[in-house]
Amino acid sequence: MAPAGKVTGFYREGDDWFCNASLVSDVTLVVDGVNFHLHKFPLMSRCGRIAKILEAAQGPPEGTLLTTLEDFPGGSDIFLVAVKFCYSIRVEYTPRNIVMIYCAADYLEMTEEYGEDNLLLKADAYFHKNTIRNWKDCILALQTCDPVIPRADKLEIISKCLNALSVMVCTDPSLFGWPMLMYGSLQSPGGSILWNGINTGARIQTTESDWWFEDISYLSVPLFQRLIQTMEARGIRHENLAGAMMYYCRKYLPGLGRWQSGQSGKTRTVASFSMTPAAVDQKVLLESVVKLLPELKGKSFCRFLLGLLRVALILGVNHTCQDSLERRIGMQLDLASLDGLLIPSYSDSDTLYHTDCVERMIHHFISSEPGVAATPVPSSFEIGTSPSSHPLRRVAKLVDSYIAEVASDVNLKPGKIRSLAEALPESSRSLHDGLYRAIDIYFKAHPWLSDKEKEQLCNIINFQKLSIDACAHASQNDRLPLRVVLQVLFFEQLQLRTALAGCLHVLDTESAPAAPLTVTGPSDVAGQVVQRDGWVTVVRENQGLKVDLERMKSRVGELEEEFSKIKQEMRKVTKSHSYLSSPRFLARKIGCKLLPQSSDTQPDVVESTGPTPRSSIEQPRNSRHRKSSSLF
Repeated sequence: MAPAGKVTGFYREGDDWFCNASLVSDVTLVVDGVNFHLHKFPLMSRCGRIAKILEAAQGPPEGTLLTTLEDFPGGSDIFLVAVKFCYSIRVEYTPRNIVMIYCAADYLEMTEEYGEDNLLLKADAYFHKNTIRNWKDCILALQTCDPVIPRADKLEIISKCLNALSVMVCTDPSLFGWPMLMYGSLQSPGGSILWNGINTGARIQTTESDWWFEDISYLSVPLFQRLIQTMEARGIRHENLAGAMMYYCRKYLPGLGRWQSGQSGKTRTVASFSMTPAAVDQKVLLESVVKLLPELKGKSFCRFLLGLLRVALILGVNHTCQDSLERRIGMQLDLASLDGLLIPSYSDSDTLYHTDCVERMIHHFISSEPGVAATPVPSSFEIGTSPSSHPLRRVAKLVDSYIAEVASDVNLKPGKIRSLAEALPESSRSLHDGLYRAIDIYFKAHPWLSDKEKEQLCNIINFQKLSIDACAHASQNDRLPLRVVLQVLFFEQLQLRTALAGCLHVLDTESAPAAPLTVTGPSDVAGQVVQRDGWVTVVRENQGLKVDLERMKSRVGELEEEFSKIKQEMRKVTKSHSYLSSPRFLARKIGCKLLPQSSDTQPDVVESTGPTPRSSIEQPRNSRHRKSSSLF
C-alpha cells in the first residue's frame, strides 16, 4: 500500500533518490553509497528484513531514520527495482536482471508472509516459466550470477540453469526446431529466419553437434567448469565436452590461439551477439580445464595439449597442472608432431628448448606402454610386421628428429643428448640413421668437443644398424673420432659380405631344380614371403646383371674372331713383302753398304703375336747400348 498521495515515480539528485509523493520521507536507506529517501509503511508492508530493522532501531519517533544495507545483491540499481515494487510501480523482468531481482527479494525477505504476490514469488515464476526454458535467456541469466554465486546457489538458480542447458544439449535440435528457442522470434517453427514476421526462406543450420560451443564460452570459468561437470553427469560424450573446452581455451588464451593457427574461427551465433565475453584469469582457466579434460587420444587433441603446455610454462602454473599435461601428452606421444615438441625454454635456462620436459614425456610414454622394456630386438625381416611396435617406432623416429633439431643449440650439454637418446629402449630403433644424423649435427655445432666426449656420444649408436649409405657417409666423416671411423669401416665390410652372401644364396636357389611340393604351415609361408620380399630388389638386379654379362660374352667372342682373321691377313702380307721390307734391300737402294751379319743375328721380322712382359720391360734398356739395324 502506498502512502497518502499517489507516487508517480522516482527522481535522482546526485547520489540521492526521491519519490514523487506528498509526504516527506521518514527513512533513508543507503545502498552502495546511494541514499534512498523513502517511507516506512510501504517498505515494512513488503520487506521483512527492513521491517525487522526498523522495529529494532531506537530513535526519535518523528525523526528520519538512517540505515545502511550491506552487501545488497545487484547494488543500488536493483534496490531501486525492489523499492518501485513496494510502491506498486510496474517492474520489468528481463533475463539480465531476473537473477539479481530474485536474490534481492530473498535478501529483503519479500515473501508471501509480507503480502500476496510478493516480489520473491513473482521473480520465481518468471524464472521458471521464461528463463530456464530458453537457451539464450538461460545463458544470460548465468552470466549475471557471478557476483551473487553463494546466494544463487542457496536459491538453486545456478543448478537449475545448468541442468536446463544440459538437457537442451542432450536433446536432438531437429526435434524441437532448435536452436529455435535460442534465437527467439528470429526463427519460425519450421526453422526459417523471419524478418518482421515474413519468412525469408533462409534457414539456420541446426545439424552440428557443436552449435553450443560459442554460447557457453561467454560464461565465467567457475560456471563453465560446473556446466561441463553437469553435462558429464548427464552423459554427454567426452569428445563433445573436450571440443567445448578446446574452444573455450582458444578463445581466452591468445597464445594458444596463435599457435593453433586460428582454429577457433567458428561463426558466431545469433544469441552470442547480445552477450559480453567473460573476464577470465588465464592461469585459473588453464588449471581448471586440465582437471576437467577427459582421457582422450588423437592427433588434434595431442596438439591441443602441447599448446596448453606451452602456455602453462609461460603462465607459471602449479606443478600438479604441468605434470598432468606432461603425463597426458606422454601417453600419446606417438601422435605428437615435431613442431609441437619444440617448446621454447621460458625460464632462466641457457638452452633454447625445454628438453627436460620432453624427456619426462618420453618416460611417461614408456611407462604407459606395457612390455616395452622387455621387447626383444627384431630382425630386419620382422620390421613393421608387429602392429604393437608401431607406436614405439614412431616415437623413436620423432625423438631422433627432435634431437637433430635441438642439437644446433651451442649451450646444450652432451649428457642431455645422451639421456634423450637412451630414454627409449634398444628395440625402438630398427635403423640408427636418424640418431647418427642427430649426433653428426651436434658435432658440427660443437667443434670444441674432445675425442673422448665424441666417443661417449658415439657409443649410443649401434653401427650394425646403420644403412649402407649412412656407413659410407660415416667412413668419410672427419668429425668422427678415428676409432669410430675404423669401427664403421669394419661393420660396413661385414654388411657387404652378408649382403653378397645373401645374393649368392638367392641366385643358387633360383638356379637349382624345383623341389617337390610340400605342405607348409601358415607361419612357414609367411616367413618365406617376408624373406622373398626382402630380397626381391637384389634378385632383380642380379638378373639384369646376368643378361648384361651374357651380351658382353657374345660380343667378346665376335671381337676375338675378327682379331684372328686380321692376324691371318697380316701374316700373308708379311710373307709376300718380306724382301722389300728387309733392311738390306733398303740400304742397297740408297747406296749404303752393310756389314755382314753374324750367324746369331736375329731375323728382321719377328712373327710373335705380341710382346712378352719381359721383352717389353727390357727393350728400352737394350736400346741405350746398341744401334738399331733398322730405320723403323
